[in-house]
Amino acid sequence: MVKLTFPGTRGYIDASTRRHHRHSCLQVAYEGRSVLVDCGEDWRGHLDELAPRAIVITHAHPDHAFGLEDGAPCPVWATDESWATMEGWGLREPRRVEPRRPFTVRGLTFEAFPVEHSTRCPAVGYRISAGRVTLFYAPDLVYIHDRPAALAGAKVYVGDGATLERPMVRRRGERLIGHAPVRTQLTWCQKEGVPRAIFTHCGSQIVKGDERTLGARLRKMAAERGVAARFAHDGMEVVLR
Repeated sequence: MVKLTFPGTRGYIDASTRRHHRHSCLQVAYEGRSVLVDCGEDWRGHLDELAPRAIVITHAHPDHAFGLEDGAPCPVWATDESWATMEGWGLREPRRVEPRRPFTVRGLTFEAFPVEHSTRCPAVGYRISAGRVTLFYAPDLVYIHDRPAALAGAKVYVGDGATLERPMVRRRGERLIGHAPVRTQLTWCQKEGVPRAIFTHCGSQIVKGDERTLGARLRKMAAERGVAARFAHDGMEVVLR
């Protein structure tokens, strides 16, 4: 089995609650070994709570990487674009991620897929496989390049919860930046046959809103697309068999 733990689920917003207190990150565990994906700035000084043995970074925005500014007790994997921001942080065991070239960390196989989100801090989502379980993790995105390959055979899509239905997308030159709404991401799951979705990196609408009402809206939208969906919250654990 693969175990997902969500130590933090809050996006880069001021609002904070007991359920969404720390910046979003994901711990993926398989056969007693785990990898932490992302480590935002409000984890700075609190890495001992996470006790990571390996860290993989999606992109170098503050809420995804700045928890490592004082260093890390383990190897860190990131793309060249992220290392351009992180290179002065004194990380002693840097590892380079190349898009679409799988690599293995502590028994888990990662493959980085470029996603549109930011021109200043280009992001990737990770296709993560262990045993017979595959999931896709992309907490910040407008869309996924080569989405069919990224989501093929995935049991779970873990995506961007910045907004439920209202797009937060704008154009910078020829590029789109921002956040796709949950509704759009559910449609991706429907088209690619992903049966289950979890949304983290929650925005103000979810963090400050009535989560029971919003959860009902999410489940209705998901059911219309043949997908089971929920919002993540800090400390939530999910077991995939």
